[in-house]
Amino acid sequence: MNPSLHLSQFDYELPQELIAQTPAEQRAGSRLLHLDAQGALHDRHFIDLPKLLRSGDLLVFNDTRVIKARLMGRKESGGKVEVLVERITGATTALAHVKASKSPKPASKLVLAEQFTVDVLGRQGELFELAFPSSVLDLLDRHGATPLPPYIEHAAEQEDDERYQTVYAREPGAVAAPTAGLHFDQPMLDRLSALGVARAFVTLHVGAGTFQPVRTENLSEHIMHAERYSVPPETVELVRATRAAGGRVIAVGTTSVRALESAARQDPAPGRLEGDTRLFITPGYEFAWVDALITNFHLPQSTLLMLVSALAGMEPIRRAYEHAVQSRYRFFSYGDAMFIETPKQ
Repeated sequence: MNPSLHLSQFDYELPQELIAQTPAEQRAGSRLLHLDAQGALHDRHFIDLPKLLRSGDLLVFNDTRVIKARLMGRKESGGKVEVLVERITGATTALAHVKASKSPKPASKLVLAEQFTVDVLGRQGELFELAFPSSVLDLLDRHGATPLPPYIEHAAEQEDDERYQTVYAREPGAVAAPTAGLHFDQPMLDRLSALGVARAFVTLHVGAGTFQPVRTENLSEHIMHAERYSVPPETVELVRATRAAGGRVIAVGTTSVRALESAARQDPAPGRLEGDTRLFITPGYEFAWVDALITNFHLPQSTLLMLVSALAGMEPIRRAYEHAVQSRYRFFSYGDAMFIETPKQ
């Protein structure tokens, strides 16, 4: 960690009206700001992405699936509670954030959705250990709501259940979408395959911690939230083969970056690379596997803004964000996208 890095270096002014509240009419219908390897900016549309890629490139997607993690309920004593499942730890157990006027105590019970009761087993830091009466995933699917980010002001609707989910999502466990992937529809994936662009998958279950603000001005004092990731052997082999052949490994989303770079730091022995990652990527970080990135625009002073600044450079990202604000790009989860190429040395 560069000791000269401070939180205030990653701030910018964002008009409230540029925070996208709904997705584009079509998945691939958003705008695309291209930051090329020379640091130049190009205003494009996401549908232009195939023109920016080439045969031999590898796109790496995060195939996590957003679960309906939000539940409303009450304590047995009657006080209202809001539960946000952060991580499923077993078939009938989970760690969750619980909002209540007074925190529930161990051995107490919560009645959720007026349909079932969970037992509070204890706490792990800010999270509560909950025991469900049957399959957590089944109960969430029947009674939960899609957990939209805090800056989206409407309650989750039926459209959100579909659009706040990638078309290739398959591994349930995230409480926030890997939003760069929301721009891809099947026709776009088919076009890229026909072009000779390969694709591979990682799994990183995005937690609510992705929205937590950094509270320390000195970034070396920040404690990164943990997220579970898994990189299968076939993805490792595709990454290595692509780089050996001179192709580019292009991460789709910052979550794919964190999974790939966390795996690259593990023992390179054959097999699935997985675990909990607290990898905090800031300017000065040397990327092992990632050559370029497709991503959305990120919150001021966020760890994700620091990550893209590490890839492209602080000054190019500052210019890109100033341009995006001036050009009225749409920001955050339902907003527009960027294609960031690594600067030429």
